[in-house]
Amino acid sequence: MKDYKKILTFSFDDGVTQDIRLIELLDRYGLKSTFNLNSELLGKPGELRYDVGRVDHNKVDPADVRAIYAGHEIAVHTLTHPLLPAIEEDEEIIRQVERDRQNLSELVGYEVIGMAYPCGGKNCDDRSAALIRANTGVQYARTIESTFSFDLPQGDLIRFNPTCHFLRAEPNLTALAERFLNSETERLQLFYIWGHSYELDLWNAWESFEEFCRLIANRGDVLYATNREAFRCADLI
Repeated sequence: MKDYKKILTFSFDDGVTQDIRLIELLDRYGLKSTFNLNSELLGKPGELRYDVGRVDHNKVDPADVRAIYAGHEIAVHTLTHPLLPAIEEDEEIIRQVERDRQNLSELVGYEVIGMAYPCGGKNCDDRSAALIRANTGVQYARTIESTFSFDLPQGDLIRFNPTCHFLRAEPNLTALAERFLNSETERLQLFYIWGHSYELDLWNAWESFEEFCRLIANRGDVLYATNREAFRCADLI
């Protein structure tokens, strides 16, 4: 493999039907993502309501998971999307994570080893991370706390932080992308972007996100990777 100094990876949560349109967009520009799914919620309809309006939150059908996410990576998001630190029983935290991992592995035909913690705010604590580390097959798990940097995660991958949310970057995603692309570095850099595809509907942001994809794509010095591929390239797993 070429000796890359820059890696771009995406991570999108919830397994909603907007992922289908998102994957078409990512594929058009040769970009890759990890998608974090709740296996016991697959196939269920839903909606979310915000101050700015409502948005569909329909989950993809389990029978379609392998085809929809082909070429990308599937990862754990727990069985039913609970806030893990609020669960009293250790066994239930383990079950939510490991059973989801097993279910998803069976659906996609390979061993699932990644994860994104569900829910906003304080979505991970020391206890949850320790239980996952000791009792599941998860090798890396993302929080939602942005670093706004391109440094590789340091230490334990069971509780690592992303660069930014794709619609809440500072100062904005395009400015971060330009800094990433224009930097000269001898150290490996990782641009890790996360979000939910339904937010593109909610904020009418499909066009602006495609502009970002067009900007970031087709760079000879950038590896476009799933989370698993990114961490393997960086010798972190």
